[in-house]
Amino acid sequence: MSHNTPLSPRPLHHLSDVQRRVLTTRQLREHGVTASVAAERSRAGGPWQQILPGVHLLHPGPATSEERLLAALLYTASRGQGADGSAPAGGEPHGEAMITGLAALAMHHFSSAPPLASLDRIDVLVPRTRRLRATGFVRFVRAGTLPGPQYVAGVPTAPVARALADAVARLTDAVLVRRLLTESVRHGHCEATAVVAELNSARLLSRPHVVDAVDALLAEGRAIAEGRLYDMVRGNHLPEPLWNVELRLPGGPTLGGVDAYWREQAVAVEIDTRAPRQNQEVWRGGFGHKREHLERLGITVVRVTPKKLRETPEEQAAVVRTALIAAADRDPASYVVVLPR
Repeated sequence: MSHNTPLSPRPLHHLSDVQRRVLTTRQLREHGVTASVAAERSRAGGPWQQILPGVHLLHPGPATSEERLLAALLYTASRGQGADGSAPAGGEPHGEAMITGLAALAMHHFSSAPPLASLDRIDVLVPRTRRLRATGFVRFVRAGTLPGPQYVAGVPTAPVARALADAVARLTDAVLVRRLLTESVRHGHCEATAVVAELNSARLLSRPHVVDAVDALLAEGRAIAEGRLYDMVRGNHLPEPLWNVELRLPGGPTLGGVDAYWREQAVAVEIDTRAPRQNQEVWRGGFGHKREHLERLGITVVRVTPKKLRETPEEQAAVVRTALIAAADRDPASYVVVLPR
């Protein structure tokens, strides 16, 4: 067989360019190339190379980033095949595996993530039950429950929040961790609460450099959410509220701060940018207690999240407008002192 011999009997026209350049031993056999021939052609100085165990690169030069990603997924899937060489379960050629960590962030176009070509390791997220060992440039991250993958340029990739947690778990560079977390919300990749929830699930919030980065992340997320709230109010022609104020009973304790307050209608809006670091129920209970206290005083509290402000600002404006209109039919609220926060 010469270097230009077609891989018959099965044609390659159904494969993409990169898929034609990276094939497993099993796939080559399906195209008429025996394992012994593949091994011969992949010897040092040959026209092919074995980039990972059982995975061949069908040219002699360095692998591209695309080829390394595909090779990592094919290697992972090939380790899960049965003794008969059958394909992995799930109907996908790569099974349930997906790219995560810094490689995934690079694919999600994070400017602060190292470029794919510079990464020594590509992290692949797999079920905890898979018995796999790291090899070559492939490293495995295991999870009891896998998130649904996002396909970036056709490659199954972990969602940003999950990829961030997997990257941060291996990073000790506090500056890089902070940049990655801040960029996730500044550039609209995901909400701060989703990132913190993943970090909490991965038990990373006990690390001092991660805690510092999370504080910066939440501050960034709040600033962005506040800007969206301003745009929502003004863009939908709602009355101008008092912004970012603290409510107190006359001569009494504070009732808490709110992000917007319409004094005449006794309607308050609070952006919920907080995320549980340890106990979600305790966190929810604290917010619920504050809301119940204000509503006992006749103050209507509208809770909005950064995600809702980003995705459905018109709907949130309609909720606030309804609350303002309904104020005319309610009993007057208790008098509260309004102070700048």
